[in-house]
Amino acid sequence: MFCGFRIPLWGCCRTADDWEFGPAHPRIGDSPGTPPEKEKGGGGIGDKVHRYRWRQIESLTGKFAADAVVGEGGSSTVYLARLPDASLAAVKLHRPSERFHRAFRQELDVLLRLRHPHIVRLLGYCDDRGWARNRVRIRPFPSLPNLALISWPRAIAEEEGVLVLEYEPNGSLHEKLHGGGGTALPWARRMAVAHQVARALEYLHDGCDPTVIHGDVKAANVLLDGGMEAKLCDFGSARAGFSAAVAPPRSGRAMAVGSPGYIDPYYLRTGMVSKKSDVYSFGVLLLEIVTGEEAFDGQRELRLTAAMAAALRSPGERAAKVVDARLGEEYDAGEAAAALTVAAMCVGDNPGLRPSMTEVVKMLRETAAASVAPPVAVMPAKAKDGR
Repeated sequence: MFCGFRIPLWGCCRTADDWEFGPAHPRIGDSPGTPPEKEKGGGGIGDKVHRYRWRQIESLTGKFAADAVVGEGGSSTVYLARLPDASLAAVKLHRPSERFHRAFRQELDVLLRLRHPHIVRLLGYCDDRGWARNRVRIRPFPSLPNLALISWPRAIAEEEGVLVLEYEPNGSLHEKLHGGGGTALPWARRMAVAHQVARALEYLHDGCDPTVIHGDVKAANVLLDGGMEAKLCDFGSARAGFSAAVAPPRSGRAMAVGSPGYIDPYYLRTGMVSKKSDVYSFGVLLLEIVTGEEAFDGQRELRLTAAMAAALRSPGERAAKVVDARLGEEYDAGEAAAALTVAAMCVGDNPGLRPSMTEVVKMLRETAAASVAPPVAVMPAKAKDGR
C-alpha cells in the first residue's frame, strides 16, 4: 500500500532516482534471545552452539555452490559443508521472505533448547543477513515541473536465516522406503527407527518445558546417521507451550501445519494442535514403515490410512497381507501385527482416545523387543531453556 502526496519541488530533484531516503541498516529482529557472538566449541563442536557470520557461511559452502546442494524444500535449500575440524555439516539456508524467516526463527528457538540422541543436533546458526530498507520514491509530473508524487512504501525486509546442523550421511527414511533400487530396509531396522522416532517425540512432549509439538512428523523428516540411527529433523512447524495446545489458524489463508497424508483430520476440522496431532502423524509413519507405501498417493489422491482402513480395523488378521512385499518372509509376523495395532490406535478419529507417545514407546518396546534394542540411556531430564 502506498500513500501519495503532491508537494512542490524546489528544483533540487529532477528524477525519481534523485531521492532515496533511509539507507540500508543491518537488522537482527525477533531473536529468541541475544546469544553470544561466539561460544566455546567453535564450529559447533561439542555441546555449544556457534553463531556464524555470513562470510563464514559463504566460506563453508563455497559461496553456496550449486554442486554443494544436497537437499531442497519449499522454504529452504540444504548445502553440504566442511567445518574447520574437517567434519561435515548440513547448512540449511532459509529463503528470504517474511513467512520463511518466521519459520527459521521458530526452528532456531526450538533447536537451541533440545538435546536428544534421536533429534538432529544444531551446531550453529547465522542470523545477521537481515536488511531493512525504507525507500522514498519521487515521480515527477512532466506537465507540472514543480509538482511530484511521493510514494512511501512499507519497509522491504530481506532476511535470510541459516542453520548449521549435523550431517546424516544415510539420507532420509523416505528415501530408504520409497527411493527405489537397492535392497529393502530390513524389518528389524524399520522397527528400531520407529522406536527411536517415538522416543524423540516422547522427549518433545514430556521431557521439554515447555512442551514442544513437532507439527510435521513424516518419513522425509527422519534422517539416518552413519549407524542407521534415526534423527528427527525440521522444526519449522514446531510449536511450544500453550500455543501448541490451542492454535487455530490466524486467517482463512493460514497454511495447514503438516504434510499431505500425515495431517491430523481433527486439526483440519478445528485448527487445534496438540500432542495428539503428532501422535496421529506418527501412526501414519508407522503404517508407512510396515507397508512400504507412501502416506499419500498423489495420482489417486488417496491417503494411506484410507487405503489401509480394513487392515487398521483387523490388524491381527490382515498384517501378513499388507507388510511390504519386498521383505518377502524376512519379518516378524507378531511384531507386524503389533505395529499395525499401535498405528490403528494412533490414527483414531478421537484425539482423546489416542495413546500418548510415552505409551507408544512402551508398547513398541514390549511388542517388538526382538527388533528394538534397549535404549542406551534414560530419557533426558526436563529441558529448560538450554541456550
